[in-house]
Amino acid sequence: MRKLQKMHIKIGDDVTVISGSEKNKTGEVIKLYKNTGKILVKGINFKFKCIKSNNDNEVGEIKQIEAPIHHSNVKLNSKELQNN
Repeated sequence: MRKLQKMHIKIGDDVTVISGSEKNKTGEVIKLYKNTGKILVKGINFKFKCIKSNNDNEVGEIKQIEAPIHHSNVKLNSKELQNN
């Protein structure tokens, strides 16, 4: 059984990515995955998913989804700095 990870952020916080391909981008935390220690940030870390058509009438498509990133790769934006 996995241990739940303690995270320094909450849902609705504004965060800045400090490492990885999305470095220096900011976004809002949408969801927390406490079992894996990952978070979902709005507008960060997009991945593409190809979906095949099920019937002859349907058309396949490519969907763009947000993938989770580890909570240690983000820092919390302080409210005092945003107001100035």
